[in-house]
Amino acid sequence: MTFPFDYLAPTQHSGQIENAAEEPRVLCIIQDTTNSKTVNERITLNLPASTPLRKLFEDVANKVGYINGTFDLVWGNGINTADMAPLDHSSDKSLLDANFEPGKKNFLHLTDKDGEQPQIMLEDSGAGDDSAHDRFIGPLPREGSVGSTSDYVSQSYSYSSILNKSETGYVGLVNQAMTCYLNSLLQTLFMTPEFRNALYKWEFEESEEDPVTSIPYQLQRLFVLLQTSKKRAVETTDVTRSFGWDSSEAWQQHDVQELCRVMFDALEQKWKQTEQADLINELYQGKLKDYVRCLECGYEGWRIDTYLDIPLVIRPYGSSQAFASVEEALHAFIQPEILDGPNQYFCERCKKKCDARKGLRFLHFPYLLTLQLKRFDFDYTTMHRIKLNDRMTFPEELDMSTFIDVEDEKSPQTESCTDSGAENEGSCHSDQMSNDFSNDDGVDEGICLESNSGTEKISKPGLEKNSLIYELFSVMVHSGSAAGGHYYACIKSFSDDQWYSFNDQHVSRITQEDIKKTHGGSSGSRGYYSSAFASSTNAYMLIYRLKDPARNAKFLEVDEYPEHIKNLVQRERELEEQEKRQREIERNTCKIKLFCLHPVKQVMMENKLEVHKDKTLKEAVEMAYKMMDLEEVIPMDCCRLVKYDEFHDYLERSYEGEEDTPMGLLLGGVKSTYMFDLLLETRKPDQVFQSYKPGEVMVKVHVVDLKAESVAAPITVRAYLNQTVTEFKQLISKAIHLPAETMRIVLERCYNDLRLLTVPSKTLKAEGFFRSNKVFVESSETLDYQMAFTDSHLWKLLDRHANTIRLFVLLPEQSPGSYSKRTAYQKAGGDSGNVDDDCERVKGPVGSLKSVEAILEESTEKLKSLSLQQQQDGDNGDSSKSTETSDFENIESPLNERDSSASVDNRELEQHIQTSDPENFQSEERSDSDVNNDRSTSSVDSDILSSSHSSDTLCNADSAQIPLANGLDTHSITSSRRTKANEGKKETWDTAEEDSGTDSEYDESGKSRGEIQYMYFKAEPYAADEGSGEGHKWLMVHVDKRITLAAFKQHLEPFVGVLSSHFKVFRVYASNQEFESVRLNETLSSFSDDNKITIRLGRALKKGEYRVKVYQLLVNEQEPCKFLLDAVFAKGMTVRQSKEELIPQLREQCGLELSTDRFRLRKKTWKNPGTVFLDYHIYEEDINISSNWEVFLEVLDGVEKMKSMSQLAVLSRRWRPSEMKLDPFQEVVLESSSVDELREKLCEISGIPLEDVEFAKGRGTFPCDISVLDIHQDLDWNPKVSTLNVWPLYICDDGAVIFYRDKTEELMELTDEQRNELMKKESSRLQKTGHRVTYSPRKEKALKIYLDGAPNKDLTQD
Repeated sequence: MTFPFDYLAPTQHSGQIENAAEEPRVLCIIQDTTNSKTVNERITLNLPASTPLRKLFEDVANKVGYINGTFDLVWGNGINTADMAPLDHSSDKSLLDANFEPGKKNFLHLTDKDGEQPQIMLEDSGAGDDSAHDRFIGPLPREGSVGSTSDYVSQSYSYSSILNKSETGYVGLVNQAMTCYLNSLLQTLFMTPEFRNALYKWEFEESEEDPVTSIPYQLQRLFVLLQTSKKRAVETTDVTRSFGWDSSEAWQQHDVQELCRVMFDALEQKWKQTEQADLINELYQGKLKDYVRCLECGYEGWRIDTYLDIPLVIRPYGSSQAFASVEEALHAFIQPEILDGPNQYFCERCKKKCDARKGLRFLHFPYLLTLQLKRFDFDYTTMHRIKLNDRMTFPEELDMSTFIDVEDEKSPQTESCTDSGAENEGSCHSDQMSNDFSNDDGVDEGICLESNSGTEKISKPGLEKNSLIYELFSVMVHSGSAAGGHYYACIKSFSDDQWYSFNDQHVSRITQEDIKKTHGGSSGSRGYYSSAFASSTNAYMLIYRLKDPARNAKFLEVDEYPEHIKNLVQRERELEEQEKRQREIERNTCKIKLFCLHPVKQVMMENKLEVHKDKTLKEAVEMAYKMMDLEEVIPMDCCRLVKYDEFHDYLERSYEGEEDTPMGLLLGGVKSTYMFDLLLETRKPDQVFQSYKPGEVMVKVHVVDLKAESVAAPITVRAYLNQTVTEFKQLISKAIHLPAETMRIVLERCYNDLRLLTVPSKTLKAEGFFRSNKVFVESSETLDYQMAFTDSHLWKLLDRHANTIRLFVLLPEQSPGSYSKRTAYQKAGGDSGNVDDDCERVKGPVGSLKSVEAILEESTEKLKSLSLQQQQDGDNGDSSKSTETSDFENIESPLNERDSSASVDNRELEQHIQTSDPENFQSEERSDSDVNNDRSTSSVDSDILSSSHSSDTLCNADSAQIPLANGLDTHSITSSRRTKANEGKKETWDTAEEDSGTDSEYDESGKSRGEIQYMYFKAEPYAADEGSGEGHKWLMVHVDKRITLAAFKQHLEPFVGVLSSHFKVFRVYASNQEFESVRLNETLSSFSDDNKITIRLGRALKKGEYRVKVYQLLVNEQEPCKFLLDAVFAKGMTVRQSKEELIPQLREQCGLELSTDRFRLRKKTWKNPGTVFLDYHIYEEDINISSNWEVFLEVLDGVEKMKSMSQLAVLSRRWRPSEMKLDPFQEVVLESSSVDELREKLCEISGIPLEDVEFAKGRGTFPCDISVLDIHQDLDWNPKVSTLNVWPLYICDDGAVIFYRDKTEELMELTDEQRNELMKKESSRLQKTGHRVTYSPRKEKALKIYLDGAPNKDLTQD
C-alpha cells in the first residue's frame, strides 16, 4: 500500500560555491543502527565535497528526526565500527578533507552517543516554522509515483518519522494494512470546508449513544486530530471500530467510490432527527430525468432519479478508442439512443411499437459534484477484470451549463412517471410528479430543471451561465491493476489554493503538473490493449465544488469552534501530551528478557523485565526478585543479576561492586533489543557467588561412573580458551576431586559428536570449545582406559546416554476374556489350520494371564541368565563382532523369551520357518494411518481370528531383536514412498524389502541378527494421571531411539501379552491425535523424550495389506454414511474375496446377515458414493487402494444389475411440485451415457410421458439436499445436451444424483403462512443434515458499515 520514495537529491547550502555543478559531490549512505526497526533503513545524501562535517550532522539530524549532538556517525565501509573513532559533529572540516571519497559510496553508521540512544526531535520544534521546508534534503517525495527508485527501501516507518509533523502543516493518516482507500476519502472530506464545518456543529450526546460506535463522533475526533495534532500521522482505528470492523477488515481493499456511498448512507442513518439530517443530500445529491419519447406522437414517459456521483465511461463498449476528456464522456452520458427495429418501444398513446428516443437529462447539479471515472472493466475474451489506463483529461474548472438540456419540445402529450425505484414500464400523471418535485425543490438548492405541462424551464430565472462553473479540488488516484493497488488523494486547500498529496502517512506539496500526470495514458497507439501498456497511476474519482461566493465556505477558525469542539480539542491535546510523556518513559526504559532457575523446583523461569535506565542494579535485582515470586523461597541477598546468553546457555559476566550503577550505563545504553539477557542467579545462604569474568567460557562437567553405568548431573566450571588440555584437567580435578593422571575428558561438540581430548598441549580453542560447552569426565583404573575410544566401555555408555529417550506406553486393557481370544492363533479355523504344532507350542505360554509387574520380574531374571549366555556365545562364535556392540546394552532388557522351555529345539524350528520363507516377515510399506476417526475397536479380535490368506506366517513374528537399519531415517506421519530416482540403490524401500530382506530375522550369513547388536531397552510400571481408563496400565520405557520399530514391538511383547504381529503401535500427538506407526524397519529417531504411545490389539499389517474403513451407504436415511468396521484388504485380492472375508465380521460385529450377492462395495469420496466395484475386480490392478482407504458397503434390494464397467449407475429422485415434496432415491442403471436412455428409464420407473420428463443434476455433496422452495427454479432443468458426460452435466462415474419432474405438473401455490411454515421446516432440515451449501463462485467480501458497531451475528441471514 505504500511505496519507497527517492530521497537522493542535492540541496543548496548557503555556503556553497556558485559553480556547484562543476564541484565534485559526495554520496553518503547512512544506516541507523540504534534501533532494530530502523537497522534495515538507509538514508542517502548527495552533498558537495566542500560541505563541512557539522552540516552533514545537521542534515542527517533533520532527515531522521533526531536532535543534533545526541548521536554519532562512524565509518561503515566494512570496518569494525567498534574500533573506529566517531566523526566530529562540530568540525568545520570539509567532507573531502575528512577522507570522504567523491564519486563513490561512503557508508556511515548512525550509533548511540556515550551509550545513550539519540533523542527524538520534539514535535514543537517544527510547528509553525516556515523554515521547516528548507531543512528537507532534496525534493519532496511524490507519493504514488510509479517506478521511483530509492535506497530507502523499508516500507516500515521509523519511530521518529511518525512523531514529527509534516513541514506542510498537514497531518497524515496511518495505513492499517490496506486502508489507503479509506484514508483518501477521509482526507478529502476533511479538506471540504462545508462538510467539516457541518460535522463540527453536530454535538454528540453520550447519554444517547456509545461513543465507540458513533460514526459522526469518531469522525469528529479524527478531524480534530488532523487539525491540531503535532504528529506526522494519526491512526484511523477508532473510526473503523465505529464502522463495526475488526482487524481483518484492514486487510480487505475496497473501492473508494463504494466506500463513499456506504459511508454517506451510514451518516444519513446516524443523523436522522438532527440538523444534519439532509447534509449529504444538500451537498452531494443531484437529480436527473430518465425518459423515453415516442418519435411518432411525441408521447414521453419519464421518471426522476437522484444521484450522488456521475459514473463516466472511459471507453465505449466495443470501442478501441477512449474518450479524450471528461467533457466528452459527459456528453456521451446524456446522448440519447434510438430504439428501433427489434428494440422498438411500445407507446401507450399509439397503442403499438414505435421508434423512440431514450436518454438522460440532468435536472439539478449538486453543490459538490463527484465524477467517477469507470476505469475497472471486464474483458470477455480473457474472462478477467481489467483496468483501463487510457488517458482522460479533466479541467481545473468545469462548466456544467452545457450539459443541461433546455430543448423546448412543446408536447401536450408528455406525461410523467415518478417511481425512481422501478423500471419505466408506463406513465404516471404529471400533477403527481409536479407535487413530488416541488417538495424536493424546496429543500435543494442549485440548478433544477423540471418538466411540467409540456414546458421545460429553469427553476431559478435569471441564473447566469457562470453560476454552473465548478472548480476541481480533489483527485483520488489509483495506482495498480484491477487485482489490487494503492489509493492516494491530491487535494487543493481552499485556504491557500495550494495542491497537496495526501499519501497515507505522508503529506507533501505538489504542482499542477503533478495533477496532469494523473490523466493516465501513454504515448503512441497500441489499439484495444493500449491501456495495458500505459501508466497504472491515474485519476479514479474527481470532486468539484460550485464556484458560488455566497455559498463557498471557509474553514472554522479556532475561536469559532462550538463549545463542545473546544472541549474535544482540549481532551485530545491532553491525551496526546500524556501519550508523549509515556513515550518518553518508554524511550528510557530498558526491556530485558529475564531468566531464573527456581532454587527449589529447578525449573528455568522466564519473564520480561522493564526497568528505567536510571534505576540502579540493586533496584533492578529487587524488581526481578519480586517478579519471579521468590519472597517465600530465598532471601533477596542470596540473589544477583548476571549477564546471560540464553541461546548458548552461557553466563557472560557478573557485576561485582556495581550495585549502585544505573542500568542504562550497565547495559550500554537503552535499546529496544539486546544481544544478551539477564539471569537472576541464586545461591544457598552458606555459599558464595562465583565471579564471572568476560572472556571466560562455561563448561558443564558430567562425571561418568563406568561401574554403575551412570552419568551424573552437570557441575559448572569456567575456563579460558587459551588454556591447554592439561591445565583444564587440573582445573576439573580441583572442582570434582578426581585424579587428573587417569582422567579422560570427552567433549560433546554437537549431538552424537563425541571427541576425546588426547593432546595435552592443545588449547581448548583448538579443540573446538566455545562459549558454552558440555564435557564428560571419567577417571578410573580400569583397562578400558587402554582401549581405542570407539571400542571402549566409556564410548558405548556415552553413546547410549546420547541416544536413549524416555517414552510412556499405554497398554491395552488387560482382561481374561480378551486373552482367551488373543490366543486364537493356536486354534484358528479355516486356512490357518496348517500352522505347525511345534510353532503353536512355542507360542502357547504367551497366552497365560500375568500382571505387568510379574512379567517384568520374571523377564528380568530370565534376561540376566540369557544375557550371560549370549555374551559367551558372542565371544566364542563371532570374532568379527561390531565395535558398536555393547555388552551392557542388554542389561535389564526383557527379551522375547516365552518360558524356560523355549529351548534350542524351538529356536531351530523358528530358524527353519524364517529362513525357508524370508518374505513372511517383511516390513510394511504402508503409510501411517490416521485412526483419529476410528470409532470401532471391536474388530481387532476378529482380525486375529480372521482366516487371512497369510495366516500361515504367524509364527514368524517371534523374532529376536533387529538392529538399526542403516540408511533409514525418521518415521513420518504422512505417506513416504521412495522416489523412482532411488530405485536402483540398495537402501531404497522396495529393494530393502524384496532383495536384502531388511526385516527378516536372519542376515545373509544365516546368523541370528539378534546376535549382532542389542539396543538398550528398559521398562518399568508407571503411575499415570487419573482418567487413563479402568484396566489400563502405563509403562515408562527407556530405549535407544536407533532401535527399529520391529525390535521395539518385540521388546513390548511380554507386557502386551500377544505377539508383535497381533498388536499395533500408535504415536500420540498434540490434541490426543493418534497415528499408527507401521514401518517395521524404521527407527524411533523421530521420537523424543516423553512422547506417548498407545498399544491397540489387532493384527498388524503385512506387506501388500491395507487397513480399510468400511461404511454403509444408506441413500434414503437422514445420515447416509454409517461406519461399520475396520477390515484388511490385500494386494491381488478380488472384490469377491474381500466380500467373503467381510461376511463373518459383519455378522459378529454389526449384526448384518448377508451373502456375497446381496451387497456391493463401491468407491467412497468424502460422503459421495462413486464407482461400483465388480466382483472380478482386483485390488491394486483394477482398483487403486491406499492406506487409510475408505469404502462404501451398499445392501442390495435385489439382484446386482451392475455387470460391466460400461454401465452407469445414477441415483434418481422425483420432485413433485404440486405436492412440494421429494420422493425417495431410486437407482437407475444405464447401458450408455445417452440422455435419451436416461429419459426412457425415468419414464419407465415413474410413469411420466417421455416428452414430459425433465431432469437436472444435483449440486454439492451427496445427497445433494436442496430446499423444496428453491429446487423448482434454482436447478438447471432440462440441459440441452445429448450425452451425460459433457458440460454442464459431466456425469462420468457412478453415484451422480439426478432430480426429475413432470413438466406439466403445476407448482403448488402457497399462502404466506404456508410459505413461512415450510421455510422454517426446510431450514431446520437442511441445518440438521449439514447440506446447506451453495456452489457459487467465490465472492469478494462486501463492504459494510454496521450502524450498531458490530456485524449482525444472526446466522440465518446471508
